[in-house]
Amino acid sequence: MAKTQDLKPDTVLKNYWRNNDQFADFFNAVLFDGRPVIRPEELEDVDTEESVILEHRKYAESIKASRDNIKIQKRSRTHGVEFVMLGLESQEHIHYAMPIRVMGYDYSTYKKQYDSNAKKYKTADGMKPDEYLSRMKKTDRFMPVITVVVYYGEKPWDGALTLHDMLHIPEEMKKYVNDYQMLLVEARQNNLVLHNSNNIDLFHLLEIILDKSIPGNEAKAKAIQYSEEHQTDKSVIMAVAGATDGKLDYHAFEKEGGRMCTLFEEIAKEGKMKGREEGREEGKAEEIVETGMEFHLSEQEILDRLQRKLNITPSKAQEYYRQYNRQMV
Repeated sequence: MAKTQDLKPDTVLKNYWRNNDQFADFFNAVLFDGRPVIRPEELEDVDTEESVILEHRKYAESIKASRDNIKIQKRSRTHGVEFVMLGLESQEHIHYAMPIRVMGYDYSTYKKQYDSNAKKYKTADGMKPDEYLSRMKKTDRFMPVITVVVYYGEKPWDGALTLHDMLHIPEEMKKYVNDYQMLLVEARQNNLVLHNSNNIDLFHLLEIILDKSIPGNEAKAKAIQYSEEHQTDKSVIMAVAGATDGKLDYHAFEKEGGRMCTLFEEIAKEGKMKGREEGREEGKAEEIVETGMEFHLSEQEILDRLQRKLNITPSKAQEYYRQYNRQMV
């Protein structure tokens, strides 16, 4: 059966970074050394589900990629309005193919913009032949996409940072092979110039908890002391607990007393209630998939059963199918 977790790291971190003040402050620290270039009031949330279809003469393949957080920065300029898309990916473990993943996320975002733009050109009226063939006018422009990966692991990142890092390229060919770089921030150690108090507390606490040179109990004591001194917001503690995924034992704080203890007790209770609900759904989903496989039902029949019995979306049903079908292979 699926394991019940107190807090879902991806959900907790998505909720934390939905806050425009925190999101803007983080991107200003990463891109502009803390200068307030991006303003919270300029940011708007975007649907994180990116779906594209790769087409070829002989086949068409559908690809889905769900981003963690993505926002549009909308800013007024003298000659019109400028848009930039800002994506944030939270990573608990080192992923040795991360540059390709980021490249895929960015491509799907650009492809979605292109597809949306192309729908305007149903006829060739007012278009040159090459423009109509391209479904894009020479003057059309899309929003740039900037993606930052935040790594919350305790080990130093030793994975690739560029596409070139993942390839065997003869030196004389290197300049002809397009590269793709990703922006990486390690939560455990960084030089970010942050101004938002929640972000400052978040990264200070993560630095304490993820420092392998500090014994566990000492790290917890330092975290409690820091939180007491800075009156750390509950949302920050929840984000730290989610990001470290079990490295904080909520119950270890019960003996310490004080505000930090109370907050962790509340978070633990909230997480357990949510975890039990999700655990029940996941358990039922596993049973439905296993039963369907045993009776040789088609993928679509199993997906229909998942949606009907659990009252979930098609994308969630597909997620459960992939998860538990892989376990049986």
